[in-house]
Amino acid sequence: MPEASLSQAEFSQIRGQYDEIATRSYSINTRCYTDSKFLKIEREQVFHRSWQFLCHEEKLREPGSYVTLSIEGQSIVGVRNREGELKAYYNVCKHRGHELLSGEGQTKRITCPYHAWTYDLDGALVNAPRSEHLENFSQKEICLEPVQIEIFCHLVFVNLDSEASSLAIQSGDLATEIMHYAPDLADLTFSTRLTYRIKANWKAVVDNFLECYHCPVAHKGFSSMIDMDTYKVKTHGIYSSHMAKARLGENSAYNIADATVTDHAVWFLWPNMTLMRYPGRGNFMVWRFYPINEQETWEEFDFFFETAEADETEKAALKFIDEVLQPEDIGLVESVQRGMNTPAFNTGRYMVDIEGSGASEHAVHHFHGLILEAYQRASEASP
Repeated sequence: MPEASLSQAEFSQIRGQYDEIATRSYSINTRCYTDSKFLKIEREQVFHRSWQFLCHEEKLREPGSYVTLSIEGQSIVGVRNREGELKAYYNVCKHRGHELLSGEGQTKRITCPYHAWTYDLDGALVNAPRSEHLENFSQKEICLEPVQIEIFCHLVFVNLDSEASSLAIQSGDLATEIMHYAPDLADLTFSTRLTYRIKANWKAVVDNFLECYHCPVAHKGFSSMIDMDTYKVKTHGIYSSHMAKARLGENSAYNIADATVTDHAVWFLWPNMTLMRYPGRGNFMVWRFYPINEQETWEEFDFFFETAEADETEKAALKFIDEVLQPEDIGLVESVQRGMNTPAFNTGRYMVDIEGSGASEHAVHHFHGLILEAYQRASEASP
């Protein structure tokens, strides 16, 4: 399949008056939020070239354990082989292309449910029923297509780009930051997942997350739990950090009276992921934003606590996120998407300050710069 292309003229239109200096820059053109052409480019130049979250390492600790994932149309499976090594493959049988495994679980071998072709956990074909009748058929030459896999801060990631450098290298000091704020991450366990289908482009959802300029207006409950004077945002390469101190208030969702964690520590990791440590007892969250199409996004939020069963404070936090914070954000980004579909708006200014406060939109500007780099790769590949 040919790569999605972008002409230099189209790239210039999308870039518009974007400037590397945020204080004099306009945002990227809204066409990349509404035109399916740009999602095709993002699929190839962003999602198929970036590190994507698979699971916490606890799910792949035992030999034979596996977890599957779809990365923008590409089915992937991560497994722990009998020697204890992590492996990842395209989750596709080499016979007729049927998907091999689904969900997560334990298996000794990988057997296709279509015609029972069977592979060992190292990807080698070990049985192809009735293949003894074929000429020029070499079972030893057939194996599953490998994919890069990496453990990063006790989280497992995969990357479809065989030439991509490791996430540890790409992300600079991110691992040091995460382990400073979440030293117990290896010992946390999966508790629950929240999911949402949102009528907005995935980039609009990310944009909204990356700034708290809107928080005092649209998230009064959240703003009451955070010391906004301590809220600082810094951008670094493929991630940005969003740090603040919690404060004791009436909202029990952030009850820090007896908390072991009092920081609101959040990281955005390119291209579609947020990693979070909220006040309370030991916890960690991994939020992902997956495009369904150019006008819709699927969100998955995984919560890891000290125990699989949430305590009362954590239940209050989950309830607050699910019933207050998320509906507020969903309403915002769906309204933005409707506005982007009109001729009345196609670009705007970034509201930024030199202090790098949570109310500044410099992290949105940073994200848009990474998006433009992906678009530029597509334009340079065009004839």
